Amino acid sequence: MRIAKLDGLNVHYTDEGDPNGAPIVFANSLGTDLRLWDDLVPLLPAGLRIIRYDKRGHGLTDTTPGPYSMGTLVRDAEMLLDHLGVKDALFVGLSIGGMIAQGLAVKRLDLVRALVISNSAAKIGTADMWAERVRATREDGIESMADAVLQRWFGKAFRETDAFAGWRNMLINQSVEGYAGCCSAISGTDFYTPTSGLRLPLLGIAGSEDGSTPPDLVRETIDLVPGSRFELIRGAGHLPCAEKPEEYARILNTFIKETGHV
Repeated sequence: MRIAKLDGLNVHYTDEGDPNGAPIVFANSLGTDLRLWDDLVPLLPAGLRIIRYDKRGHGLTDTTPGPYSMGTLVRDAEMLLDHLGVKDALFVGLSIGGMIAQGLAVKRLDLVRALVISNSAAKIGTADMWAERVRATREDGIESMADAVLQRWFGKAFRETDAFAGWRNMLINQSVEGYAGCCSAISGTDFYTPTSGLRLPLLGIAGSEDGSTPPDLVRETIDLVPGSRFELIRGAGHLPCAEKPEEYARILNTFIKETGHV
């Protein structure tokens, strides 16, 4: 278990693969921890330095009092990469992780040489929608909304597998304060203008059955950056790296090779 103490915040992370390899960093979604990428990591090309971390309020990273701002979550990622001596990473962010990825690339282009925005967008939902999510989380608990969230996360076939129970448990066992805090961060984020100014290799990935960030929403953000590419994983929901890791790896590994990130 690796913990980085960053300005008083204990951040849980993993640092695997070749310590001298090209770095690839993964930021997970709302309601999950770094195990989101477990099935994908073994499918990545050899020779990479693979870094994953639990964002503030999730997994084994400290939970601080909310609400959080996106700037705070971006700064957490920035401090972790500086702590680990990482430069020129390929940063893969899913959902809120994709928002963190956009913010980090805008703020610190020295840290990010290529970007994957997966099942995410420059702006997700409305302030009223997130305010209601925060209220329900604090008053009724995460489990009260778990079934609706999980229906957006996964296609019907995956929801009938044994593995599905583990994802439900991961969601409902997250910190209420951390989950609500990150909902507030998403609510206050609109990256349309800053993301449109990015000029770096960019891949967008969406799931055809994603009820949280539908493909058209993801594509709208990806199209902001000239030369970007968009890929759709059919039959997958909001977490295609977990639902269809082989197809996700095929798309990601092609991007890694095309950008020379090996």
